Amino acid sequence: MIEIKTLATGSTGNCYMIDDGRTQLLIECGISFKSIQKALDFKTSNIAGVLVSHEHKDHCKAIKDVADRGLDIYMSQGTADAIGIVHHRIRLIECKKTLKLGTWTILPFDVQHDAAEPFGFLIANDAGDKLLFATDTYYIKYKFSGLTHLMIECNYSQKILEENVEIGRTPEFLKYRVMKSHFSLENLLIFLKANDLSKVQEIHLLHLSDSNSNEQEFKQAVQAATGKLVYVP
Repeated sequence: MIEIKTLATGSTGNCYMIDDGRTQLLIECGISFKSIQKALDFKTSNIAGVLVSHEHKDHCKAIKDVADRGLDIYMSQGTADAIGIVHHRIRLIECKKTLKLGTWTILPFDVQHDAAEPFGFLIANDAGDKLLFATDTYYIKYKFSGLTHLMIECNYSQKILEENVEIGRTPEFLKYRVMKSHFSLENLLIFLKANDLSKVQEIHLLHLSDSNSNEQEFKQAVQAATGKLVYVP
């Protein structure tokens, strides 16, 4: 049984906690450490580590404070170089090389985003739970089996984005950045169809755009396509 808690999601900040009853992990630290403490009732001493997907501030804002509080933070070499903070708590991890944090085994994999060396994470434990975390990517080239939980970006729909460009709400140049940086509803549905979801218990849709998304529409579309329990935190 995995507990998933979204502390923040979206362009203003991202931070998530996963707990299998024995080991807690933070994924991203894109909000202040005070906000993280408050959301976790000031119980941060049990956190085994923090995974950071890439260097954009909405995913790594609190890195220095988190490191100063004694939490190890795991990221790619490219992400560390782009952030530019030197700290003994920053641990470098490599694409497709597993690491163990408490009861969790974590496999970083490459994703497609306008960042130095962004990662998604496949996170599994001995109890048979297998969680996929992928955000800030316009495409996932891998297929996964045996997943029980998905935490995955559903940033925009092509239809809403095109409509916003047409009425001048979204600039044309921003349209192409979004399309080459973030997961659309349409691409997510293709990805879900291509993967084995037979064991999936929950799907959490992350990082919805403020202007180019529709929470209810996205939730219904993913539920209809998968027959799974879908959350939009």
